[in-house]
Amino acid sequence: MTKFPAEFFRLGLGSWPFGGGYDWGPLDENAAQKAVLTALDAGVNLIDTSPVYGNGQSEEFLGRLLSGRRGRVFLAGKCGLVKNGSWTDHDLRPQTIRRQLTETLCRLKTDYLDLYQIHYPDPKIPLNEAVGTLVRLQEEGKIRAIGLCNVSAAQIRAAAQAAEIFSVQNEYSLLHPQAGEKVFDVCGELGIYFIGYGVLCGGILSGKYKTAPNLRRADARNYFYKCYRGEAFLTAHETVAQVQELAAQKKCSAAAVAIAWALARAGSVLFGARTAEQVRQNAAGVQICLTEKEMKFLEGGHVTN
Repeated sequence: MTKFPAEFFRLGLGSWPFGGGYDWGPLDENAAQKAVLTALDAGVNLIDTSPVYGNGQSEEFLGRLLSGRRGRVFLAGKCGLVKNGSWTDHDLRPQTIRRQLTETLCRLKTDYLDLYQIHYPDPKIPLNEAVGTLVRLQEEGKIRAIGLCNVSAAQIRAAAQAAEIFSVQNEYSLLHPQAGEKVFDVCGELGIYFIGYGVLCGGILSGKYKTAPNLRRADARNYFYKCYRGEAFLTAHETVAQVQELAAQKKCSAAAVAIAWALARAGSVLFGARTAEQVRQNAAGVQICLTEKEMKFLEGGHVTN
């Protein structure tokens, strides 16, 4: 398997918001196009997508936009989640993985993915069997590397018995550091890249929400990120205030500080953005170096100097 240098995708663009519709509301495609092109110009090489993001809409959008630009992108896809009406089901049967990959390649207008990831483990299918299907797709040249998402340290070890795992992608942020030392330790031991997603928790760590927003029930920030209501929102804003304080000292955006923290701990991260300005603010995080005192302050300490 080809090993890609970590700096190639230290920052990645998550494309869930480009699915629009049910999870994120209507997509302004012109603004989204500018966001993606701004990311590429800023050196953000990794673009991560999934067929469940807008029931294929995110992939179709990227397929149109990346035509003629495929060589500039480390393209990561996912399998194993399927839409069933308003529900999302787990399905890692071989025929489902193959069908999803075929459809993904068609929508993205490419004949291979740089990275193909199991989106979530399927309780009905042993993880090593699902990984075995990805190994066969790799042997067929349809995918270049295999990844896992939303997995525990034990699941990583089990999967690594069946294949060489390139990366693990778990939620990781100042508000949700669930990756934990065990996952970091096993990734380091096995030479697996860790990629943190949700580093801004749907935007809350950017400081954009002064009060709890009135979100649609179906909005992803309402059901996926657990920090937009009641006491959880108030608790999150204690951290947001610390991020904003440090950002003011460094004369940068709060989003950049939150991303800089995640990069320092995780190594590689994904961020979401729907406008070019959001991309610029987020991408600036790679240029910010935080001291250990500043890191501890963001994590709940009280002194930054």
